Amino acid sequence: MDVLVALGTNAAYFYSIYTMIKALTSDSFEGQDFFETSSMLISFILLGKYLEVLAKGKTSDALAKLTELAPDVACLLTLDAEGNVISETEIDTKLIEKNDILKIVPGSKIPVDGIVTDGESYVNESMITGEALPVTKKLGDKVIGGTVNENGYVRIKATHVGSETALSQIVELVEAAQLAKAPVQKLADQISKFFVPTVVLVSFATWLGWFIPGQAGLYPRVWIPTAMDAFEFALQFAISVLVVACPCALGLATPTAVMVATGKGASLGVLIKGGNALENAHKVKTVVFDKTGTLTVGKPAVVSSVLFSDVSMEDFCDMTIAAETNSEHPIAKAVVEHAKMFRQNNGSHNDLFTEVKDFKVHPGAGVSGKIGERAILVGNKRLMHLSSVPLGIEVDKYVSENENLARTCVLVAIEGRAAGAFAVTDPVKPGAALVISHLRSMGISSVMVTGDNLSTATAIANQVGIDKVFAETDPLGKADKIKELQLQGMSVAMVGDGINDSPALVAADVGMAIGAGTDVAIEAADIVLMKSNLEDVVTAIDLSRKTMSRIRTNYVWALGYNVLGMPIAAGVLYPFTGIRLPPWLAGACMAASSISVVCSSLLLQYYKKPLHAYRESR
Repeated sequence: MDVLVALGTNAAYFYSIYTMIKALTSDSFEGQDFFETSSMLISFILLGKYLEVLAKGKTSDALAKLTELAPDVACLLTLDAEGNVISETEIDTKLIEKNDILKIVPGSKIPVDGIVTDGESYVNESMITGEALPVTKKLGDKVIGGTVNENGYVRIKATHVGSETALSQIVELVEAAQLAKAPVQKLADQISKFFVPTVVLVSFATWLGWFIPGQAGLYPRVWIPTAMDAFEFALQFAISVLVVACPCALGLATPTAVMVATGKGASLGVLIKGGNALENAHKVKTVVFDKTGTLTVGKPAVVSSVLFSDVSMEDFCDMTIAAETNSEHPIAKAVVEHAKMFRQNNGSHNDLFTEVKDFKVHPGAGVSGKIGERAILVGNKRLMHLSSVPLGIEVDKYVSENENLARTCVLVAIEGRAAGAFAVTDPVKPGAALVISHLRSMGISSVMVTGDNLSTATAIANQVGIDKVFAETDPLGKADKIKELQLQGMSVAMVGDGINDSPALVAADVGMAIGAGTDVAIEAADIVLMKSNLEDVVTAIDLSRKTMSRIRTNYVWALGYNVLGMPIAAGVLYPFTGIRLPPWLAGACMAASSISVVCSSLLLQYYKKPLHAYRESR
């Protein structure tokens, strides 16, 4: 493209200098200067370059945010031969060595990968695994660097340090995936590769075609304007060909459409980071979804409750609230919230509850205590069995039915008898099934990849209509699954919300992050769904397809002017009609082609979300 720009502007400019000098030295010369043509050509090219710069996204700082997960310092313990603590030393995390014993207090981050040597606690691994529920950690269990110790004191022995930790490997994978992404080849560049040399040859052939016959007297002398010779006459035709074929509109075809589409997408809650994301999204044939926080709400909620004894529901809720209020577990919080909502709906607004005595946490099982003179247990079947609470057929049936639906059952026993239960689940987002169905109608298959267990993942997949499920997959495994699909010839989009999804987001052809997700996931993604609405996955892909279709239309407009204008500019009609296209008029035609391309791109402003249009049509 730059060749035609340089030739067209320089030819017009220096020919204008020539005509100006000749006009000053000749009383009869009536040549036309084309200074405005040069300035107009350069202005449109600069406008196209400016729009391209605006379309590019900012440099991602996802890697920096990943490395910030690990704490700067750690507490190193020195033990004697019997395992007693001799001293505690605060050291830089980078100085930790394998087999060092580290002290992890509640609320602090775990500095490196290791195994628990003493104590029990719940560890929040959502920043690595993406799963919302904290994981019980006891003697011999593995812990991951960068995760958060929630409510217990533990000691760990470092097993992987430095570049060997899971967090460091994720950082390296994100960095490698970002560097491996090649820039997308623009269709305009491919066209110009053949178009530009052709135009230069046509322009030169035009000059020869008019100059040689003019010199030889093969056409009437009256065709040449007064005070011009055959050389100047032929040069005007050659310049007109260069000017009318100048690919300003071709240069505007992509950036204008990208700018309008990204602006429209932003107004609809879909943040598209530049033209590459748009180009790649229209090719997507498979969409890989994370489960927690993407297909599901990401917040445990009680979906049903039942009584197994003659205790009243109000008394049942009061005792459950009193016992579970002291627990920091997300499921406990969901149960408390549900019980309080039940009391409010039944006219009770008292926020004061009986204090629980002898409160005890049973890691991985539940809690126990005494409320007044009555003993209470709140937890899973394991806690009930450990406490010798008999569970009848009714209880077993309720638990079995809910486990088949991937729900967690919280059982409540009062005075050694099963009193009732709550079924807790992470509900599927409204409209998730419609999104999967609509993607299928677009010829796009859907896949789920999650770190959760297979039964839960399969149950959620069945609810939304996904057939292919990869469960119990770690962050590096998610990226590997993406690569496996790509090796099968598929163009893959990944939709996720957690740090654990960032390797897969950058490994995918198009990464889509939920706006309510982590900053790292958002930075690593090509497209951000700002409203956290799963329907915007469809919107992003459909908008991409509409934009690419508009870009192709823009190319038709841009090249159409050239195809029609070049023969006229070369003087094909002049011998028969006397009509020729002087350089200034060729410049006007070039400007008209650019305006038509811009107007074509602006039609994307009227784009509507496909699922909204689908609902309106029903």
